[in-house]
Amino acid sequence: MPLRCVFCGTLSRTPERRICEACRRDLPWLGSACPRCAQPVSIALPNGVCCAACQMRQPPFQATVAPLLYEFPVDVGLKALKFGRKLYYAPAFAELLEAEMHRLSPDIDALLPVPLHWRRQAFRGFNQATELCRPLARRYALPIITGVARRRATPFQSGLPASLRRKNLRHAFAVRKSPASRHVLLIDDVITTGETTRQLASALIKSGVEKVSVLAVARAV
Repeated sequence: MPLRCVFCGTLSRTPERRICEACRRDLPWLGSACPRCAQPVSIALPNGVCCAACQMRQPPFQATVAPLLYEFPVDVGLKALKFGRKLYYAPAFAELLEAEMHRLSPDIDALLPVPLHWRRQAFRGFNQATELCRPLARRYALPIITGVARRRATPFQSGLPASLRRKNLRHAFAVRKSPASRHVLLIDDVITTGETTRQLASALIKSGVEKVSVLAVARAV
């Protein structure tokens, strides 16, 4: 069956395209951003320079790429995916992530969708990060790491300040089996403060992973 744009419903003129060209142009693309945390910045930073927040508290990951801002209609689409079980948004957003892979280091050798606590995943029926991750794994022939778990059922992070997010997520992840990979790419739907990926990256590095990078659909401001 021909594909339709997930945002406007227009029939796709390009095979395997789930977002039409008109909607792509209208998406809230993230412009200049910090290369470490993807926080939007007013002017482009010189090569090798990160934002003030990353200089004050250096992240454990190498780089973060998020092509979009968490604004309409991206926020509506991601919420429909997570809470409305509209799974057709996952391959559409994954198309955008595939187009950003060239911005990351070529030595990435494994993918890790940010895990949900087992109770939340059982209630939801799926992990949205895993749904975003699968097309990337097929496209780039990369393994998906499975030996990492969220051992604490942290409350929803939406609307919480950075200090409370940091407290909630401390020791939240457990690496049950040390990955054989050297450079792991974390996959998530949206980055707000970056605390989730920070804690997860720290757990991976403690387990023996050399480098961690992050790829997400959107960055909240």
